[in-house]
Amino acid sequence: MNKKVEKISEDHLKELQGHVNKINQAQLQLGGLESQKHSLLHAVVNMQTELTEFQNKLEEEYGKVSINIQDGTIAPLPEENSNEADKKD
Repeated sequence: MNKKVEKISEDHLKELQGHVNKINQAQLQLGGLESQKHSLLHAVVNMQTELTEFQNKLEEEYGKVSINIQDGTIAPLPEENSNEADKKD
């Protein structure tokens, strides 16, 4: 009994379509997430640029100091003394 089948059953077709649709949906969501990631990466770069510009503005007004980001207090930066390394030798 060699029956020639020209079509899969309706149940198999629905299951096959379900699997393919799940994969397509996941790929669509991944593309959306990648697009959001790309936009956020650009936004972070812009935010970093804005921060640098603001830090330069603060430096013009307060000089080269350390600013506590929690309470806004200012402390002098530790002096960089390259001669001390020479003295230890």
